[in-house]
Amino acid sequence: MGNIRQKRNKVNSSLYIGKGKAELIAEIAHEKKVDVVIFDNDLSPAQIRELEKIIEVKIIDRSELILDIFATRASSAEARMQVELAQLEYTYPRLTRMWSHLDTVAGSAATGGVGTRGTGESQLEIDRRLVHKRVAALSRQIKEIDKRKTRQVKARDKHFTVSLVGYTNAGKSTLMNTLTGSENFAADQLFATLDTKTQRWNLSQEHYALLSDTVGFVRNLPHHLVASFRATLEEAIHADLLLHVVDIAHPQVELQLKAVNTVLKELGCDQKDIILVMNKIDKPGSISRSETFQAIHPDAVAVSSRTGSGVNNLIDAVLTRITGDNLHLRVTGNISDGRISHYLRAHGTILKEDYSDTHVTIEAQLGQRQLPGLKQLKPESCEIITPTKA
Repeated sequence: MGNIRQKRNKVNSSLYIGKGKAELIAEIAHEKKVDVVIFDNDLSPAQIRELEKIIEVKIIDRSELILDIFATRASSAEARMQVELAQLEYTYPRLTRMWSHLDTVAGSAATGGVGTRGTGESQLEIDRRLVHKRVAALSRQIKEIDKRKTRQVKARDKHFTVSLVGYTNAGKSTLMNTLTGSENFAADQLFATLDTKTQRWNLSQEHYALLSDTVGFVRNLPHHLVASFRATLEEAIHADLLLHVVDIAHPQVELQLKAVNTVLKELGCDQKDIILVMNKIDKPGSISRSETFQAIHPDAVAVSSRTGSGVNNLIDAVLTRITGDNLHLRVTGNISDGRISHYLRAHGTILKEDYSDTHVTIEAQLGQRQLPGLKQLKPESCEIITPTKA
């Protein structure tokens, strides 16, 4: 319906914006017969109350809008509980405004005594108690979910785990479907995914990873929402590798990148191993933007989750993280010990085998990070011939 901006040196404590700007919004809202005015900022209960007096329509701030979108997207019982908790924590300090249409005090404040408490104060206290009880109950349930999720994630310690993170609508779910051949729900809409999904991702004949999709982030994500969805984000917190997916076709891609990095820092994930994935390179205008982006982030990998273009380059980058740089080895072991040959076939590539009556000498390529596992098998000799890049 319309978009209004105001540049101010200082926030108006009572209205957030200036009174003149609020009156202008009121005129436009009346002229266009709008039902709701949405602020791309977080407002205090008092600011919302004063704005509604002037504009005379419902006012929604940024956090309330995000929570409403989350509520419409939540499908599982876990997601619905997390959204409800975040909504209640948002609503609790705003209960006074919700009951402002009733008297809070009947009679003179100076007289006090019996009969001075009005219906508003009574209803407000009842609602506060109900909200407090419900928040406590939901917190207990989500804490149990958090413990269970932590146990599930830790049970995957023997597997290499990868988690998709990124701004909402960056194409994470579509990319997951392309990489794993799954058919998870994916749509061109905000917060299409609220529940974490994990699939096996076959990277090569020898290697695979467990790939998880996570809820999308957004600029200035409300802190209580991050806290409520901590169980959902547990996959990212404990992942061995993060694939940070960015929508390279979006004009504000750098701002979105910064917003996600801020949330990752809040979660304690900012020091993790991360691969930047430039998604949607098939969209118009994305090529020139990806060239500029890659000049700043030279290790970023360009892909199209829709067409599959660049996926092999992404697989190679992930394989390098799993195995490290390839080493050209010459390994000698007793011919009766088949464990060495089996390990090299399972984790690397056999190049040459020479047998004698008592020993076998194998030349193979093996990832640097797989070398400690080979040495645990105690071959008679293990010589690095020439290190080569994967």
